[in-house]
Amino acid sequence: MEELPIIQKTYDLIRWYVPILNRMPRHHKFLLGNRIITGLYDLLEGLIKARYSSDKLPRLETLSSGLDILRYQTRLLLDFEVMDSQRYAYAGRLIGDIGADLGGWIKQQRQR
Repeated sequence: MEELPIIQKTYDLIRWYVPILNRMPRHHKFLLGNRIITGLYDLLEGLIKARYSSDKLPRLETLSSGLDILRYQTRLLLDFEVMDSQRYAYAGRLIGDIGADLGGWIKQQRQR
């Protein structure tokens, strides 16, 4: 079975983002950093489960809200000056691409 692009994009985001989060200062790493990492892994797991689910829409809508939380958490890293603006912009593009794919998948499921 061919890999869905959204799953590969999420996997790639995790591979890029987790090493950055692991190098954060301790006072941010153990709360915000761990929350972001957990959110990323939950997103990947949820997308894989949704792929095989017969009732995809509720799962996808839940993942959409989780992705929105990830956007805000990432913005906090910029506001706390833990992440520079270039990395923030790159993370934003990656998250935005995943969001666009997720939105398209949700739209497709609503039309069924």
